[in-house]
Amino acid sequence: MEEKATKSLNFIEEIVEKDLESGKVKSVVTRFPPEPNGYLHIGHAKAICLDFGLAEKYKGKCNLRFDDTNPVKEDVEYIDSIKEDIQWLGFSWGDREYYASDYFGKLMDFAIELIRRGLAYVDDQTSEEIAQQKGTPTEAGKESPFRNRSVEENLDLFQRMNAGEFDEGCRVLRAKIDMTSSNMHLRDPIIYRIIKRSHHRTGDKWNVYPMYDFAHGQSDYFEGVTHSCCTLEFIPHRPLYNWLVDQLKEGEYRPNQYEFNRLNLTYTVMSKRKLLQLVEEKYVDGWDDPRMPTISGLRRRGYTSDSIRNFVDTIGYTKYLALNDFGLLENAVREDLNKTATRVMGVLDPVKLIITNYPEGQVEELETVNNPEKPEEGSRNIPFSRELYIERNDFMEDPPKKFFRLGPGREVRLKSAYIIKCEDFKKNEETGEIEEIYCTYDPETKSGSGISRKVKGTLHWVSSEHAFDAEVKLYDRLFTDENPDGHKDKSFLDFLNTDSLKILKGCKLEPGLKDAKPGDRFQFTRLGYFTVDKKDFIQGKPVFVRTVTLKDSWAKLSKKQ
Repeated sequence: MEEKATKSLNFIEEIVEKDLESGKVKSVVTRFPPEPNGYLHIGHAKAICLDFGLAEKYKGKCNLRFDDTNPVKEDVEYIDSIKEDIQWLGFSWGDREYYASDYFGKLMDFAIELIRRGLAYVDDQTSEEIAQQKGTPTEAGKESPFRNRSVEENLDLFQRMNAGEFDEGCRVLRAKIDMTSSNMHLRDPIIYRIIKRSHHRTGDKWNVYPMYDFAHGQSDYFEGVTHSCCTLEFIPHRPLYNWLVDQLKEGEYRPNQYEFNRLNLTYTVMSKRKLLQLVEEKYVDGWDDPRMPTISGLRRRGYTSDSIRNFVDTIGYTKYLALNDFGLLENAVREDLNKTATRVMGVLDPVKLIITNYPEGQVEELETVNNPEKPEEGSRNIPFSRELYIERNDFMEDPPKKFFRLGPGREVRLKSAYIIKCEDFKKNEETGEIEEIYCTYDPETKSGSGISRKVKGTLHWVSSEHAFDAEVKLYDRLFTDENPDGHKDKSFLDFLNTDSLKILKGCKLEPGLKDAKPGDRFQFTRLGYFTVDKKDFIQGKPVFVRTVTLKDSWAKLSKKQ
């Protein structure tokens, strides 16, 4: 028997293995450093799988470190949601929960040391003046008129900044590096700014807060991080990361930053700012709206943690930007749910079907398989009676030749039941809508009876007497354009999909689904995968959310276009 091929290493795993083999590092320490200013999205899931995955694979440790350096945008709600998302994905940080705010004292001491060494100064210019003074990538910047302040004056001003003497925006602390550098990030970057807001952990202790670039590398250093993984946009930040660590470090140890491609999806925006705009302007129903690319939104929609991890594993980690097809993510959840979801029957757009030769008042319990992919899950019984519901679009008064469903004189099989033949139908005189379909059944064709007679169509159904009415939400992609962020002359909001949510009431579902709980997942026969919406849950009155269709209808649409 052939051995299963070993999956090749990604380039970061190659770096880690080389570092371990050479003795450069003794034990792997990574970190996941989210900003608590919004909910995590599918792109963060990719970073989580890398950071925690490396620690798991190489028997190291991964720190969860919240980058809480901006109290203006941060909230404890976001911290709680981030923890929930990481745990749901199947990872644990154990006792290694840290915050950038844990190091505010050390970072302040480091900033003061830089001032004393003539490597930092207080600048009184506005942010606009500083930006203009920095020049362009092809034109050197100009030195600030405050660049050569004395150490004593800088120390005094910085301490007064932290004491709250000055207004926000009137002074900043800048590192003194090189205003002629080809790297814009080395042109005397701002490392501290005044923010007079209460912090969720430190209260009103500080009036100055470190910038991300200043806090990030130093926090890595304080925690003994060996491999600090970031997305590609941080490549130009790496020289500043290294410069700051060089000023701080003692001995041989130093953290190193490595960059990989971020996750971009078609028909999606990933910017936290834009996702927040969607929430605040009520284009969606909160961060966990099932149309959002947030981990909480995908979870509410019925995605599994395994499907997301499998998707991330499929697309991999490279150094090249890519726009991944949303269909790949949908296929990942289809594959996972196909193995695990119980098959049930629900009719979303019901029309009554009456079997005229079936005894009135009779009810049969018919056996149906729970999941053909997992025979060990067995079967269940569903009620069958004279009056049923089928999907309205499964009947046509004048069907074309290749319509393999129900029409006058045509036969179909009812799933797990009998073959029926359409004899007649009734229309509403005013609207022309089909109100009832009349059929006969062949009692010799009961499923499992061993009698075989071929018909081309199989329909799902529910017994009208036993079905319960339910609300079903059909979610679709939030945007109609593959790259809603990629148009200079238009806003991403111009591409919102007005049909991204359809709420269907009066759907008819098989009786067992009345007891479904949030998190339960099902395949509605022929319709797609569905889950119970936890947000609108009422015992005995579950609302169902469509996770994904059985096939990628968007791929067909794109092909036609």
